[in-house]
Amino acid sequence: MKKSLFILVILLTAMSCSVQNKKSEENVALVEKYVDAVENLDYAFMETVLDDNYMGHGPSHTDSIGKESAIANWKNNIENLYESVTYNKSRNLANFVPDGPNAGEWVSNWAELIIVYKEDQKKVTIWANTIYKIENNKISKSYTFYNEADVLEQLGYVFINPDDL
Repeated sequence: MKKSLFILVILLTAMSCSVQNKKSEENVALVEKYVDAVENLDYAFMETVLDDNYMGHGPSHTDSIGKESAIANWKNNIENLYESVTYNKSRNLANFVPDGPNAGEWVSNWAELIIVYKEDQKKVTIWANTIYKIENNKISKSYTFYNEADVLEQLGYVFINPDDL
């Protein structure tokens, strides 16, 4: 009897891991499609992937944006600002957070982004990390981290400490 119970527990654990692995693969594929949409400057597809209640955070601590504003922002950037966005060295990792306020399915994307601007063809290279929460096969939340000051310096901005004036 103990042997049968042990085998049952092993089988249930293996099946659970298999289901979780399949879900993780689907979530990574969703994020990869979203990244492709960003690279292809396809804000129409981005809209289909973002949940209606989507909330994006970052790169600054106080930055947050909902779906409608995020799509409008991408549309504006694509039509007026960016010539291209390229993800180099892009890697994804799926993770499941079992409890707490951020419980659920997550995918982290680490990438070197190269952005070329339309007006002057200036190019910036950004090391970025975005983590995406996936719910019901949609991106419901994201947190993006990159060094904004580095981007501004690459664009020619100079930072001066007010104490030095």
